[in-house]
Amino acid sequence: MVTANQNSLCLRCGKKSMLTDDVTGERFCGKCGFVISETLQDSGPEWRSFSKEGGTDPTRTGAPSSLMIHDMGLSTVINPINKDASGKPLSTSMKSTIERLRTWDSRSQVHEPIDRNLRQALSDLNKLKDKVAIPANVLEKASYIYRKALEKKLVRGRSIAAMIAAALYAACRDTETPRTLKDIADAANVKRKDIARCYRLLHHELELKMPVVDSIQCIARISSKLDISEKTKRYAVKVLKDAQERKESAGKDPMGLAATALYLSCVHNGVSITQRDLAEAAGVTEVTIRNRYKGLKADQTTKSEI
Repeated sequence: MVTANQNSLCLRCGKKSMLTDDVTGERFCGKCGFVISETLQDSGPEWRSFSKEGGTDPTRTGAPSSLMIHDMGLSTVINPINKDASGKPLSTSMKSTIERLRTWDSRSQVHEPIDRNLRQALSDLNKLKDKVAIPANVLEKASYIYRKALEKKLVRGRSIAAMIAAALYAACRDTETPRTLKDIADAANVKRKDIARCYRLLHHELELKMPVVDSIQCIARISSKLDISEKTKRYAVKVLKDAQERKESAGKDPMGLAATALYLSCVHNGVSITQRDLAEAAGVTEVTIRNRYKGLKADQTTKSEI
């Protein structure tokens, strides 16, 4: 397969007759036969993956670089499979030597204290991933925030678990992912007060600009726990939008507002549900729902009279 390059000039004869051989990668002149280059560089993605049904895996490199890995995924790893190039098992003495090489290879990658700190923090973050059900983009953001805190030496003298949990909460706030401080504290097994203190430190020192949590996003999360119908959810969203227009939701807990709007919607649609069930699903108290209920109900009554 030969492709013509009409815009390229031959360096020897000066004519626009350059050709490219797609099989061998050669670029040459079709008139005088002058060869410009003998190889063609592949510009495709480096991390394409294919199935192994056709034989060996043709993947050219590993996964793309990621902030979730302490060395950005740029280091090499000695294969844990104890086999040689031909597929034969290693001898006992060679297996012991390779195990020792793996140990020193792992130690050499985290020689500095900062590297060890980052490796432990990202390992804790990876454990939180499944407990809190966080998407990949939020994890990348949390890793970025923690790396910035490490550069400014904010982690020194503080708990790594609390700092990485605070970075995760900051990433959730920044990406508008509905996760509360209590959710992350329970998953990380760290006191809520400690995470809040570290979060305030990150917010102040790194000058983070956090958007206000939207209570409407919390409705779907509470509804999924209680199997509330779509009709009830839509009316609850309408109640919260009216409250936001009238500035009734300013300064109030978004989870409490969402639970109250759902309770108001259930009462409006004749759905039998208790305040206790909604409070447990939202992680708030029944008193919070009763206090918010008065304001939202009065808001809806005033609107219906208008």
